[in-house]
Amino acid sequence: MMVCLKPRDDRGQRVLNFEIETDPAAILTAELDCFGNTRHVFNLNCEHQVLEIGARSTVSPAPFQPLPRSLGAGAWKETQSWKNSFALWDFIRPSALTRPSSLLDEFVDRHGIRPGRDPLEGLLRLADTLHNCFRYAPGSTSVMSSIEQILKSGSGVCQDYAHTMIAIARSWSIPARYVSGYLHLAGLDGEQAPANATHAWVECLLPELGWVGFDPTNRCLADERHVRIAVGRDYRDVSPTRGVLRGGESAGMEVAVKVSVLANPQATPEEVFADRTGVLSEK
Repeated sequence: MMVCLKPRDDRGQRVLNFEIETDPAAILTAELDCFGNTRHVFNLNCEHQVLEIGARSTVSPAPFQPLPRSLGAGAWKETQSWKNSFALWDFIRPSALTRPSSLLDEFVDRHGIRPGRDPLEGLLRLADTLHNCFRYAPGSTSVMSSIEQILKSGSGVCQDYAHTMIAIARSWSIPARYVSGYLHLAGLDGEQAPANATHAWVECLLPELGWVGFDPTNRCLADERHVRIAVGRDYRDVSPTRGVLRGGESAGMEVAVKVSVLANPQATPEEVFADRTGVLSEK
């Protein structure tokens, strides 16, 4: 089995402590994937009725940097120059869950979605449009649903909002990637994200700014409340768990996530988040 539960230690976010364990106990081996995400791999070759995976992190989030009102006059020209970039290829081309389609084209035309005068303006408007057009409805889609499902029903969850935004941003030649992580819900209007599960949002590469996080589910920018675990082309690259189970008549999974604010041990203005993730798999 392979799990992706350790927060990233980059772009201002610092992992102060991370612990992971399984019950029954297994030897976990850490490795980095091609996107720089940490994965832990293990084999459990004994009979068991329940497998519990527990991960605990203490994270100092990256400080939020306010965005300018607009980008420079040459922003679109620079963005277009990345179209054939080898380094950005994975985040410019369609992926398995962010493919273009006639249904997506119809959605874009129906809601008047346009790139805008500069890439930042276009992405802010896009995130706002998706928030207004879709209804947050847990259970209406699965983690592997295509964007056609939310486009048809108008209902979905955070990964559907993220996949749709990524597909449209890439059609504008803006590099976009899927982000999985934890979200502290304090201060969010409507709180359109479950408090007991991981969250998903989008990062887009912009001239002058670098990677900028957009959370269309909650109509906000990614800030100190967002704790980044992994990035990839879409959900398939960052799924928290992936593995093979042999034996047993049936299997189920339960997930619990708790995010809380701790006093900062280093007495800086940043907040420190402690994240507790438990994954329960039953035979």
